Amino acid sequence: MKKIVSLLLALTMVIAMAVTLAGCGEDPNAKSEGVMTYDQYMAAKVDDKVVIEAYVMATQSWWDNKITVYAQDGEGAYFIYDMKCSQDDSKKLTPGTKIKVTGTKAEWAGEIEIMDATFEIVEGNYEFKPYDITDKLADKNLVDYQNRFVSFKGMKIEAYDETGAAFKYKSGSNTDDIYFKASVNGTTVEFCIEYYLTNETTDVYKAVEALKVGDTVNMEGFLYWYNGPNPHITSVEVVK
Repeated sequence: MKKIVSLLLALTMVIAMAVTLAGCGEDPNAKSEGVMTYDQYMAAKVDDKVVIEAYVMATQSWWDNKITVYAQDGEGAYFIYDMKCSQDDSKKLTPGTKIKVTGTKAEWAGEIEIMDATFEIVEGNYEFKPYDITDKLADKNLVDYQNRFVSFKGMKIEAYDETGAAFKYKSGSNTDDIYFKASVNGTTVEFCIEYYLTNETTDVYKAVEALKVGDTVNMEGFLYWYNGPNPHITSVEVVK
């Protein structure tokens, strides 16, 4: 009898586990009717109207009833600039929240973005892990990963300029962006700590202020583009 009860209990646990996993199995590529795929979005011309659905990855600070959003789906990623948003609604745009966005496709210094956007929150929730692009930094097709949540491993901090400093404040003080350079396998990239995404109170801002030339770091962030890759970094770890 005890064996039968034990078997029934084990079977119940297996069924419960299967139900739980099934509930978590959201398809990040799922789109509502009339919503563009990522390929259709990229094929649209600048100034065309676009409609996309994606999951919020992060947001810059809200101001003047606008917010800038980093979003992603299973096919690609989106930079949604100054989207119309109330302060109350901005608090709902937490990582993983699915939104439907209607706006205009734009391009600035190579960065593909959505402007004049409005949004609605739709059913769904999904969070993406960073995709390691360390070995792709020299590839001519690196831009295909634009705006995605990515990671960089084993990169060496280089002197930012002729002063030999490891970083530079955009406006000379810690009330603005920070720029720094790191290299791997002969390729050097300029990185950015975007102040409105991660300001001077955040761990990543403080970590970059503590960097030394020659440090080896692992990083995560969004592959923003400004006349070439200029990732907005959200995490920096010195490994040696």
